[in-house]
Amino acid sequence: MTSPLTGTTRIGDELFALAQQLLPKHLLSRAIYALMRQRHPILRTLSIKIFLRFYHIDMSDAVQSDPMTYESFNAFFTRALKKDARPIDLDRQIVVSPVDGTVSQCGAINGDQVIQAKGHHYSLLALLGGDKQLEQRYQGGHFACIYLAPYNYHRMHMPLAGTVQDTLYVPGELFSVNAATARAVPGLFARNERVICNFLTHQDSQFAMVFVGALFVGSIESVWAGEINPPPRRCGAPMHISQGAGHTLEKGDEAGRFNMGSTVILLFEPNQIVWNADIKAGAVVRLGESIARLVNAASTEQTAHV
Repeated sequence: MTSPLTGTTRIGDELFALAQQLLPKHLLSRAIYALMRQRHPILRTLSIKIFLRFYHIDMSDAVQSDPMTYESFNAFFTRALKKDARPIDLDRQIVVSPVDGTVSQCGAINGDQVIQAKGHHYSLLALLGGDKQLEQRYQGGHFACIYLAPYNYHRMHMPLAGTVQDTLYVPGELFSVNAATARAVPGLFARNERVICNFLTHQDSQFAMVFVGALFVGSIESVWAGEINPPPRRCGAPMHISQGAGHTLEKGDEAGRFNMGSTVILLFEPNQIVWNADIKAGAVVRLGESIARLVNAASTEQTAHV
Protein backbone atom coordinates (compact mmCIF):
# COMPACT_ATOMS: atom_id res chain seq x y z
CA MET A 1 0.00 0.00 0.00
CA THR A 2 1.48 3.37 -0.97
CA SER A 3 1.80 6.24 1.45
CA PRO A 4 -0.39 9.32 0.82
CA LEU A 5 2.63 11.27 -0.37
CA THR A 6 3.77 8.55 -2.75
CA GLY A 7 0.24 8.12 -4.09
CA THR A 8 -0.16 11.85 -4.61
CA THR A 9 3.17 12.01 -6.40
CA ARG A 10 2.21 9.13 -8.70
CA ILE A 11 -1.11 10.74 -9.62
CA GLY A 12 0.60 14.08 -10.22
CA ASP A 13 3.19 12.43 -12.47
CA GLU A 14 0.50 10.68 -14.49
CA LEU A 15 -1.53 13.87 -14.92
CA PHE A 16 1.60 15.74 -16.01
CA ALA A 17 2.38 13.02 -18.55
CA LEU A 18 -1.22 13.02 -19.81
CA ALA A 19 -1.12 16.79 -20.32
CA GLN A 20 2.00 16.35 -22.44
CA GLN A 21 0.32 13.63 -24.48
CA LEU A 22 -2.37 16.14 -25.42
CA LEU A 23 -0.01 19.00 -26.25
CA PRO A 24 1.11 19.63 -29.85
CA LYS A 25 4.71 19.18 -28.68
CA HIS A 26 6.47 19.56 -32.01
CA LEU A 27 4.45 22.63 -32.97
CA LEU A 28 5.15 24.27 -29.59
CA SER A 29 8.84 23.44 -29.84
CA ARG A 30 8.95 24.95 -33.32
CA ALA A 31 7.37 28.16 -31.98
CA ILE A 32 9.82 28.31 -29.06
CA TYR A 33 12.70 27.72 -31.48
CA ALA A 34 11.69 30.81 -33.45
CA LEU A 35 10.91 32.93 -30.39
CA MET A 36 14.19 32.19 -28.63
CA ARG A 37 16.13 33.41 -31.67
CA GLN A 38 14.32 36.73 -31.92
CA ARG A 39 16.74 39.65 -31.81
CA HIS A 40 14.07 42.30 -31.30
CA PRO A 41 15.31 44.24 -28.22
CA ILE A 42 11.98 44.11 -26.36
CA LEU A 43 11.37 40.39 -26.94
CA ARG A 44 14.98 39.47 -26.21
CA THR A 45 15.14 41.51 -23.00
CA LEU A 46 11.73 40.40 -21.76
CA SER A 47 12.41 36.69 -22.28
CA ILE A 48 15.78 36.87 -20.50
CA LYS A 49 14.33 38.87 -17.59
CA ILE A 50 11.46 36.41 -17.14
CA PHE A 51 13.90 33.50 -17.15
CA LEU A 52 16.17 35.18 -14.60
CA ARG A 53 13.16 35.85 -12.38
CA PHE A 54 12.42 32.11 -12.18
CA TYR A 55 15.98 30.75 -12.08
CA HIS A 56 19.12 31.84 -10.27
CA ILE A 57 21.88 31.93 -12.87
CA ASP A 58 25.52 32.46 -11.90
CA MET A 59 26.79 34.69 -14.67
CA SER A 60 30.20 35.24 -13.07
CA ASP A 61 31.69 32.25 -14.92
CA ALA A 62 30.31 33.26 -18.32
CA VAL A 63 32.55 34.86 -20.95
CA GLN A 64 29.87 37.51 -21.38
CA SER A 65 28.65 38.12 -17.82
CA ASP A 66 25.95 40.73 -18.56
CA PRO A 67 22.81 38.78 -19.61
CA MET A 68 21.33 41.79 -21.38
CA THR A 69 24.16 42.00 -23.91
CA TYR A 70 23.31 38.71 -25.66
CA GLU A 71 21.82 39.01 -29.15
CA SER A 72 18.98 36.57 -28.39
CA PHE A 73 17.62 34.40 -25.59
CA ASN A 74 19.16 31.34 -27.24
CA ALA A 75 22.59 32.99 -27.29
CA PHE A 76 22.17 33.71 -23.57
CA PHE A 77 20.93 30.17 -22.85
CA THR A 78 23.86 28.51 -24.65
CA ARG A 79 26.42 31.01 -23.33
CA ALA A 80 30.09 30.07 -23.26
CA LEU A 81 32.05 29.81 -20.02
CA LYS A 82 35.39 31.38 -19.20
CA LYS A 83 38.34 29.18 -20.06
CA ASP A 84 39.09 28.06 -16.49
CA ALA A 85 35.52 28.08 -15.14
CA ARG A 86 35.34 24.26 -15.23
CA PRO A 87 38.76 22.67 -14.62
CA ILE A 88 39.08 19.38 -16.53
CA ASP A 89 40.68 16.38 -14.83
CA LEU A 90 43.29 15.56 -17.48
CA ASP A 91 44.31 12.15 -16.09
CA ARG A 92 43.96 9.88 -19.16
CA GLN A 93 42.40 7.15 -17.02
CA ILE A 94 39.66 9.40 -15.60
CA VAL A 95 36.23 9.80 -17.18
CA VAL A 96 34.87 13.30 -16.50
CA SER A 97 31.34 14.62 -16.48
CA PRO A 98 30.48 16.02 -19.92
CA VAL A 99 27.99 18.54 -18.48
CA ASP A 100 26.70 20.38 -15.44
CA GLY A 101 23.63 18.48 -14.28
CA THR A 102 22.04 15.90 -12.00
CA VAL A 103 22.45 12.14 -12.35
CA SER A 104 19.00 10.64 -13.01
CA GLN A 105 20.19 7.03 -13.08
CA CYS A 106 23.57 5.34 -13.29
CA GLY A 107 24.87 1.77 -13.25
CA ALA A 108 25.20 -1.42 -15.24
CA ILE A 109 23.20 -2.25 -18.36
CA ASN A 110 21.48 -5.53 -17.53
CA GLY A 111 21.69 -7.29 -20.88
CA ASP A 112 19.56 -5.01 -23.07
CA GLN A 113 17.76 -3.25 -20.22
CA VAL A 114 18.59 0.26 -19.01
CA ILE A 115 17.07 1.77 -15.85
CA GLN A 116 14.89 4.83 -16.45
CA ALA A 117 13.38 5.26 -12.98
CA LYS A 118 12.47 3.03 -10.07
CA GLY A 119 10.42 0.18 -11.55
CA HIS A 120 10.89 1.41 -15.14
CA HIS A 121 13.36 0.14 -17.75
CA TYR A 122 13.79 0.66 -21.47
CA SER A 123 15.45 -1.28 -24.24
CA LEU A 124 19.01 -0.42 -25.23
CA LEU A 125 18.16 -1.40 -28.81
CA ALA A 126 15.24 1.04 -28.84
CA LEU A 127 17.43 3.81 -27.39
CA LEU A 128 19.96 3.22 -30.17
CA GLY A 129 17.35 3.54 -32.90
CA GLY A 130 17.30 -0.19 -33.67
CA ASP A 131 21.03 -0.32 -34.52
CA LYS A 132 21.87 -3.93 -33.54
CA GLN A 133 25.61 -3.45 -33.99
CA LEU A 134 25.64 -0.63 -31.47
CA GLU A 135 23.35 -2.60 -29.14
CA GLN A 136 25.76 -5.56 -29.14
CA ARG A 137 28.66 -3.24 -28.41
CA TYR A 138 27.10 -1.76 -25.26
CA GLN A 139 25.08 -4.74 -23.99
CA GLY A 140 26.20 -5.58 -20.47
CA GLY A 141 28.14 -2.33 -20.25
CA HIS A 142 27.52 0.76 -18.12
CA PHE A 143 25.43 3.90 -18.47
CA ALA A 144 24.77 7.25 -16.82
CA CYS A 145 21.80 9.49 -17.51
CA ILE A 146 22.43 13.15 -16.62
CA TYR A 147 19.61 15.70 -16.61
CA LEU A 148 20.30 19.34 -17.48
CA ALA A 149 17.90 21.67 -15.68
CA PRO A 150 17.04 25.03 -17.29
CA TYR A 151 19.53 26.82 -15.01
CA ASN A 152 22.47 24.58 -15.97
CA TYR A 153 25.21 25.34 -18.48
CA HIS A 154 23.96 23.85 -21.76
CA ARG A 155 27.00 22.87 -23.74
CA MET A 156 28.19 19.25 -23.79
CA HIS A 157 31.86 18.34 -23.65
CA MET A 158 33.95 15.21 -24.11
CA PRO A 159 34.22 12.86 -21.08
CA LEU A 160 37.25 11.23 -22.72
CA ALA A 161 39.36 12.01 -25.77
CA GLY A 162 37.85 10.35 -28.82
CA THR A 163 37.34 10.27 -32.57
CA VAL A 164 33.86 10.51 -34.08
CA GLN A 165 32.88 7.14 -35.56
CA ASP A 166 29.23 7.73 -36.32
CA THR A 167 26.40 10.20 -35.68
CA LEU A 168 22.85 8.87 -35.77
CA TYR A 169 19.76 11.08 -35.68
CA VAL A 170 16.60 9.35 -34.41
CA PRO A 171 13.27 11.21 -34.86
CA GLY A 172 10.80 10.88 -32.03
CA GLU A 173 8.59 12.45 -29.40
CA LEU A 174 9.38 15.59 -27.41
CA PHE A 175 8.25 14.79 -23.88
CA SER A 176 9.77 16.71 -21.00
CA VAL A 177 12.68 14.73 -19.53
CA ASN A 178 12.38 15.78 -15.88
CA ALA A 179 11.99 13.29 -13.03
CA ALA A 180 8.19 13.39 -13.03
CA THR A 181 7.95 12.43 -16.70
CA ALA A 182 10.64 9.75 -16.31
CA ARG A 183 8.53 8.13 -13.60
CA ALA A 184 5.33 8.22 -15.66
CA VAL A 185 6.21 7.72 -19.35
CA PRO A 186 7.44 4.20 -20.23
CA GLY A 187 10.56 4.14 -22.41
CA LEU A 188 10.86 7.93 -22.29
CA PHE A 189 14.46 8.23 -23.49
CA ALA A 190 13.93 5.63 -26.22
CA ARG A 191 10.84 7.52 -27.47
CA ASN A 192 12.14 11.08 -27.53
CA GLU A 193 14.06 12.57 -30.42
CA ARG A 194 17.80 12.02 -29.97
CA VAL A 195 21.26 12.19 -31.51
CA ILE A 196 23.61 9.26 -30.87
CA CYS A 197 27.33 10.01 -31.12
CA ASN A 198 29.74 7.09 -31.09
CA PHE A 199 33.46 7.64 -30.38
CA LEU A 200 36.67 5.61 -30.60
CA THR A 201 39.05 6.27 -27.68
CA HIS A 202 42.85 6.32 -27.65
CA GLN A 203 42.63 2.88 -25.98
CA ASP A 204 40.74 1.50 -29.04
CA SER A 205 37.55 1.05 -27.03
CA GLN A 206 34.32 2.91 -27.82
CA PHE A 207 31.79 4.97 -25.91
CA ALA A 208 28.65 6.84 -26.88
CA MET A 209 26.96 10.07 -25.89
CA VAL A 210 23.23 10.20 -26.54
CA PHE A 211 21.80 13.74 -26.68
CA VAL A 212 18.09 13.42 -25.87
CA GLY A 213 15.70 16.10 -27.11
CA ALA A 214 12.77 17.30 -25.00
CA LEU A 215 9.76 19.61 -24.91
CA PHE A 216 10.81 23.08 -26.11
CA VAL A 217 14.28 21.86 -27.11
CA GLY A 218 14.54 23.68 -30.41
CA SER A 219 17.50 21.75 -31.75
CA ILE A 220 20.65 19.80 -30.94
CA GLU A 221 24.01 20.84 -32.36
CA SER A 222 27.35 19.06 -32.61
CA VAL A 223 30.64 20.78 -33.32
CA TRP A 224 31.34 18.44 -36.27
CA ALA A 225 27.91 18.41 -37.98
CA GLY A 226 26.35 21.69 -36.89
CA GLU A 227 22.62 21.91 -36.19
CA ILE A 228 21.37 18.37 -36.67
CA ASN A 229 17.61 18.70 -36.19
CA PRO A 230 16.30 22.17 -36.95
CA PRO A 231 12.49 22.44 -37.18
CA PRO A 232 10.43 21.17 -38.86
CA ARG A 233 11.36 17.74 -37.52
CA ARG A 234 12.16 14.93 -39.88
CA CYS A 235 9.94 11.86 -39.72
CA GLY A 236 10.62 8.23 -40.46
CA ALA A 237 13.67 6.07 -39.96
CA PRO A 238 16.89 6.99 -38.11
CA MET A 239 19.41 8.78 -40.29
CA HIS A 240 23.19 8.35 -40.25
CA ILE A 241 25.11 11.61 -40.60
CA SER A 242 28.46 11.14 -42.32
CA GLN A 243 29.65 14.69 -41.75
CA GLY A 244 32.39 14.84 -39.13
CA ALA A 245 33.37 11.16 -39.12
CA GLY A 246 37.05 10.95 -38.19
CA HIS A 247 36.97 14.26 -36.30
CA THR A 248 39.07 13.94 -33.11
CA LEU A 249 38.32 15.82 -29.88
CA GLU A 250 40.33 15.96 -26.69
CA LYS A 251 38.88 15.42 -23.22
CA GLY A 252 36.95 18.53 -22.20
CA ASP A 253 36.52 19.83 -25.76
CA GLU A 254 33.04 21.05 -26.62
CA ALA A 255 31.05 18.35 -28.42
CA GLY A 256 27.71 20.08 -28.85
CA ARG A 257 24.91 22.02 -27.24
CA PHE A 258 21.21 21.91 -26.45
CA ASN A 259 19.14 24.87 -27.55
CA MET A 260 16.97 24.64 -24.41
CA GLY A 261 17.48 21.93 -21.75
CA SER A 262 17.51 18.18 -21.90
CA THR A 263 19.45 14.99 -21.01
CA VAL A 264 22.73 13.30 -21.92
CA ILE A 265 23.14 9.52 -21.66
CA LEU A 266 26.66 8.05 -21.56
CA LEU A 267 27.17 4.46 -22.72
CA PHE A 268 30.32 2.40 -22.10
CA GLU A 269 31.31 -1.07 -23.24
CA PRO A 270 31.47 -4.00 -20.77
CA ASN A 271 34.51 -3.97 -18.47
CA GLN A 272 35.47 -0.47 -19.66
CA ILE A 273 34.84 1.75 -16.60
CA VAL A 274 34.13 1.74 -12.87
CA TRP A 275 31.82 4.47 -11.55
CA ASN A 276 33.01 6.59 -8.62
CA ALA A 277 31.22 5.65 -5.39
CA ASP A 278 29.41 9.00 -5.18
CA ILE A 279 28.01 8.84 -8.73
CA LYS A 280 24.44 7.65 -8.22
CA ALA A 281 20.88 8.85 -8.74
CA GLY A 282 20.48 12.38 -7.39
CA ALA A 283 24.19 13.27 -7.49
CA VAL A 284 24.97 16.76 -8.77
CA VAL A 285 27.87 16.80 -11.23
CA ARG A 286 29.88 19.55 -12.88
CA LEU A 287 31.66 19.57 -16.19
CA GLY A 288 35.24 18.29 -15.91
CA GLU A 289 34.88 16.51 -12.58
CA SER A 290 35.82 12.83 -12.26
CA ILE A 291 32.82 10.48 -12.46
CA ALA A 292 34.52 7.16 -13.32
CA ARG A 293 37.85 5.46 -13.94
CA LEU A 294 38.86 3.23 -16.81
CA VAL A 295 38.97 -0.39 -15.67
CA ASN A 296 42.61 -0.98 -16.58
CA ALA A 297 43.57 1.88 -14.24
CA ALA A 298 41.26 0.56 -11.49
CA SER A 299 42.81 -2.91 -11.85
CA THR A 300 46.32 -1.47 -11.58
CA GLU A 301 45.39 0.38 -8.39
CA GLN A 302 43.79 -2.73 -6.86
CA THR A 303 46.91 -4.77 -7.64
CA ALA A 304 49.13 -2.10 -6.08
CA HIS A 305 47.17 -2.30 -2.82
CA VAL A 306 47.31 -6.11 -2.51
